[in-house]
Amino acid sequence: MSATLETRRSARPHAEPPLAGLWQLYRHIVRRDRVRMIVWAASMTLFAVYFTFALTTVFDEAALAARAAVMSTPSGIVMGGPGYGLDDYTPPVAMANEGVTWLILALAIMSILHVIRHTRAGEENGTAELVRASAVSRHTTAVATLLTLTVHLLIIAALGAAGMVLVGTEVPVVDAVAMMLGCALVALVFGAVALVTAQVTAHARGATGAALVVFAIAYAVRAAGDLQETGGSPLSWFSPIAWAQQTRSFVDLRWWPLLLPLAATVLLLVLAAQLARRRDFGAGLVAGRPGPADAGTLLRSPFALAWLQQRGALLWTGLAMGLMWFGAGTMMSTLNEMVADLVDDNPVLAALFGSEPSAFTTSFLGAMVLFISISVGAYAVVMGQHPKAEEASGRLELTLSTPVGRSRWLAAQLIVAGLGTLLLLAVSIFGMWAGAALVGIEDPTVGDFAVVWASYAPGVLALLALTAALYGWVPRATSAGWAALAFFFVIDFFGPLFDLPEWVQGLSPFHWVPTAFGDDVDMSGVLGVSAVCATLFALAFWGFRRRDLVTG
Repeated sequence: MSATLETRRSARPHAEPPLAGLWQLYRHIVRRDRVRMIVWAASMTLFAVYFTFALTTVFDEAALAARAAVMSTPSGIVMGGPGYGLDDYTPPVAMANEGVTWLILALAIMSILHVIRHTRAGEENGTAELVRASAVSRHTTAVATLLTLTVHLLIIAALGAAGMVLVGTEVPVVDAVAMMLGCALVALVFGAVALVTAQVTAHARGATGAALVVFAIAYAVRAAGDLQETGGSPLSWFSPIAWAQQTRSFVDLRWWPLLLPLAATVLLLVLAAQLARRRDFGAGLVAGRPGPADAGTLLRSPFALAWLQQRGALLWTGLAMGLMWFGAGTMMSTLNEMVADLVDDNPVLAALFGSEPSAFTTSFLGAMVLFISISVGAYAVVMGQHPKAEEASGRLELTLSTPVGRSRWLAAQLIVAGLGTLLLLAVSIFGMWAGAALVGIEDPTVGDFAVVWASYAPGVLALLALTAALYGWVPRATSAGWAALAFFFVIDFFGPLFDLPEWVQGLSPFHWVPTAFGDDVDMSGVLGVSAVCATLFALAFWGFRRRDLVTG
């Protein structure tokens, strides 16, 4: 009897460890993303080092005081933060006020893309099913993804803090660590948000879009809360972005706000685990709507297919950016009133931006247009990588098995992406004009904004063309489009401050664009950028026709 019972016990399968295969999957993710991780770490570290070095070496006390005055304006609060330490605006304080928001933005996008790529996208393209067929537990993939993201963010925080201390003058180590760690922990929160959205939607694009919408809402809540009260109001605390800013690095350091992103991350992970148990593998909690059995006439072409695939991203991105820049335009009247008083009282501001408030307005609008172009350029890079996703998933191979040629398919993808990019640029620029016009700002006129749109359009398309050319020849190198975008951002915003050589600044397509809203509109540089775009698009088609398809 006892022997029979012992035999039955030994025949039972052993209980699977809760995180079986975690270390193997962790190493697999790191090996797969090692180049992408290195590029992100280098870019974020370079941004922190470059910004700190510029503030330390280029700006004297008077110039820093002028920057503090700008950061106290509504636009400065929206683009920066609550404005701690404006009465003693040292370079580290300026970095905390002006750089934290953009560090969080970049790291949050990186976190969202990382989580979706290794969770929802893996289920969508079938690779997750192969992983689950091995000795891997149900939640191992999600835990390995969050673990690699956490380590990556901590490495970026350490490198950024070390870089700030090395190049800055009297930068406290503890405050630098607190600032960078706060940015990393807040970005981790949005990575956990992406893990939740990956359980809700059945498609990677939908999960990414939903997570980015959450970030946009958090940004809007933070801006609205900081505008209500100096130093932030109770409303500000409902946004994770404010938690990093409320550490008050370099002013009055406090560590306890960093407990909030840790707690939020844990709660989101628990929520994601509960949602994962309630759905089938490969499906989302919200089921996708079934399409019609037969395609309509308008859908029987590669152009219609490309539009169907890209319209959702274009719609939500256009809506978010249109509202954001419309809101920025409505603040121009308040900015003019405040600048009029600041220019009268502060000769440094008058020297930097002109003695007339209108000169400051033009300078501010020019900087905003450049930022709009960089933001739209990010959309162009994403859409430029879409053909690679179609090829890797195997859908391209099925499409080409029909009477559709390679060039026709790629042309459809790039034309829809290009038109969407131009439309997004128009929505952002003319949205800012509409907001300014609503509050009575008549100069610059709508015609001036139209000239600016035409001037910056080729520069934005250059990022799409570069990504497409990389896809045509070396699909694995399409991530270099992000590196190019980061490089353009740095040299366009900070190159003139360091008086970089002309050939270095000329590497950016936006360097050849005439000054926004200026009197001299020389379009020769724009024509040159357009020629470069045409060449890159031609190289994309040439390379795509010559190489073999890569699937899986």
